[in-house]
Amino acid sequence: QVQLVESGGGLVQPGGSLRLSCAASGSIFKIYPMGWYRQAPGKQRELVAGITTSGSTNYADSVKGRFAISRDNAKNTVYLQMNSLKPEDTAVYYCNTNPGILSWGQGTQVTVSS
Repeated sequence: QVQLVESGGGLVQPGGSLRLSCAASGSIFKIYPMGWYRQAPGKQRELVAGITTSGSTNYADSVKGRFAISRDNAKNTVYLQMNSLKPEDTAVYYCNTNPGILSWGQGTQVTVSS
């Protein structure tokens, strides 16, 4: 069974940056589009960034120009570089295939606050 382990979250001030990582057991990255999702308190989980197997990317309007998704198939890892963070980016961030068909990991908490 494939396991997803997210890391890299933390507390950051508005305007700051974080880089999230998601490591997966198995070689799923080679055959599946991947995505980063987030869930804020009281809200549904939403897709914020996606990347295809060939490296094409797409972003939610709310993060376009600030976030960048990338993948390293050799390391079975997908990354999310988050810049110019805003308080409304506060959420638990998860990775999964796009659409999400695997069991969800624990996620990593991102808190943007002064």
